[in-house]
Amino acid sequence: MNTTPLNPTQKYILQMFSYSPTEQTKQELQEVLTNFYFDKVANMGREIWNKMQLNQEKLDDLCNIHERTPYA
Repeated sequence: MNTTPLNPTQKYILQMFSYSPTEQTKQELQEVLTNFYFDKVANMGREIWNKMQLNQEKLDDLCNIHERTPYA
């Protein structure tokens, strides 16, 4: 079995979870981490949206595009 050593962030998170005395504390920590990554993804989406100068009309066009190769 091939194992990869934990990086410093993974070690830190494991250490934080080891100090969770209650289920409620564990759930609160999970919520904080989830919100952190949600914010990261939302910011990346906004950056892409702005960089590509997207708007609803462009999104609608992308939804209706047909790029499949016709079969003969």
